[in-house]
Amino acid sequence: MPTSFTFLVRIFLSMFLSSACSAQAEISRVQLNNDTLAAEITPDIGGRLLSVALVGQPNFLRVGSAVLSEPNPVVTPSSDNIAYFGHETWVGPQSHWWLHQLVNSERGAAKAVWPPDPFLILAKNTVQEKNANQLVMQSPNSPVSGVALQKTFFLVDGKPNQLRLNVSAQNIRDSNVAWDIWFNTRVHHTTNVYVPVASMSDVRVEHFTDATYGPLEHNFSDGFFALENFSPSSHQGRKGKVFIQPEQGWMAAFRDKQLLIIQFALQPKSAIHPEQGQVELYQEFLNDSLEEGLLELEVHAPYKTLQPRESMSANEIWTLLPYSGEQTPAAQRAFLRSLVDQLRF
Repeated sequence: MPTSFTFLVRIFLSMFLSSACSAQAEISRVQLNNDTLAAEITPDIGGRLLSVALVGQPNFLRVGSAVLSEPNPVVTPSSDNIAYFGHETWVGPQSHWWLHQLVNSERGAAKAVWPPDPFLILAKNTVQEKNANQLVMQSPNSPVSGVALQKTFFLVDGKPNQLRLNVSAQNIRDSNVAWDIWFNTRVHHTTNVYVPVASMSDVRVEHFTDATYGPLEHNFSDGFFALENFSPSSHQGRKGKVFIQPEQGWMAAFRDKQLLIIQFALQPKSAIHPEQGQVELYQEFLNDSLEEGLLELEVHAPYKTLQPRESMSANEIWTLLPYSGEQTPAAQRAFLRSLVDQLRF
């Protein structure tokens, strides 16, 4: 009898501890929603947007399985990137990521362009304000980039289809730092994205080709630059990046029955670091694992030098609209042209 009782106690404790550890391991999630739009944000794993969608529709964003499998990353100057995806905030330019720090000499000497700053993309953020319509978070001070980020997500009063993202970067050092604020939104690679441009002279395409990946396929028509979402049979997939000086301060992405429009303050080319574009698109996928494909919708704010304790800020306005038209470039371009006139971008 004591042996059976002891055995049962051990099983109960094992189940209890396993359940407790799982509960502790889960990231925290904050919901912002109204009758039209639903968003989910976590202050953990870098303080990122995990989901946004019209009510009753699937998540528009591409989120990695690491959100569940690695919810408590170790954050050190040597931490690598973890593919949580969703929407997160970096600083640019990329070539400077590890040049202005003393905490990882190996990456500094190599002038590493990967990974991004672990203290900005992995570390837990502090919730400063939270209510039904707004969340304000503060990142830790980064010894790598020399900044701290404050992020505000809020639903826009009187505009139920809109979510606004405000980011402020403060120099936490006693010397100057120079960066831009870099918004990075991950979606499935099959999402159709359109960027208004004056001509292809405002577009620079970098193809990351090898034996596996073929060059990016793209087109320019009716004033819109767009990526193609298929790969010729001669290659296993596609990988590359596009740098764009847009003609107007927005881009649009169609996925199934939803249209995401990302608006931002249009900047002159001189305000953007020369290595970057105000809008950037990164696409990567393999034909035999399309569910793992990725498309990044990126926006850079002006590159600025900040004096000690000085701050800069930037924002994006997201509008999610229903789309019931044909899933063809011609129909999507026509729909966008009607919105351009209606919403006065």
